[in-house]
Amino acid sequence: MKNLVHFEDYRVGQVRKTPGRTVTEADIVFHAGHTGDFYPHHVDREFCKTQPFGQRIAHGTLTFLFAVGLQANCGRVAGHIEGYHRLRFIKPVFIGDTLTARLTVLQKKNDGDSGGIVTEKCEAINQNDELVFVMEQTLRVRRRERVNPGASAGPGRER
Repeated sequence: MKNLVHFEDYRVGQVRKTPGRTVTEADIVFHAGHTGDFYPHHVDREFCKTQPFGQRIAHGTLTFLFAVGLQANCGRVAGHIEGYHRLRFIKPVFIGDTLTARLTVLQKKNDGDSGGIVTEKCEAINQNDELVFVMEQTLRVRRRERVNPGASAGPGRER
């Protein structure tokens, strides 16, 4: 598969950045409908005028989902996510903010011939280069399949 990222491709300290995505009013409204979270800080414009931020803020879970979803633009992982840890919402995200994700490889643990565990820090950054969200994620990632060039194909087996 094109752009498939394997265990061997990760380096501790390596940083990958995603393209941006702008948060829209529709994103917030749809997220409220999907989750049932109609907390007024997200959906009530008039109420928010009386609050410290003065405007509606994106759900923390929506910010988390943007950070996760943007990663699809960095290549597909030859494996899967095992977990998300230490989620922190640093600053509010508003309608019109453009978020990018920055992924930094923190740790790589070999798990035998099949691959291993990669731990990354995932940060969501707004258009003003401000950190708005941070977490750690662990991925179980496969190695590339090794091809033995000297092996015989044998009967009924193609090379």
